[in-house]
Amino acid sequence: MECRRCLVSGRVQGVFFRASTRQQAIALGLTGYARNLPDGRVEVLACGDESALQILQAWLKQGPVGATVNGVQCEKVDVTVPPDFSTT
Repeated sequence: MECRRCLVSGRVQGVFFRASTRQQAIALGLTGYARNLPDGRVEVLACGDESALQILQAWLKQGPVGATVNGVQCEKVDVTVPPDFSTT
């Protein structure tokens, strides 16, 4: 089990980015969260299998229809693994 924290920049708020990320994460069996940051980015914490994390990270680079992703920065983090995937 591994956890990654990703910061997604661009037009990623107000375009259902968090809800779409949650759908993708749940489909991949990941736990964590997606939340808006005050600076306009979305923070995603995802925990689970390495291959599923790679798939989600690739998806974050495109995002849902309506989003314009300018950048994704991910790092491995050591956190308590959340029980599910939420949006805050």
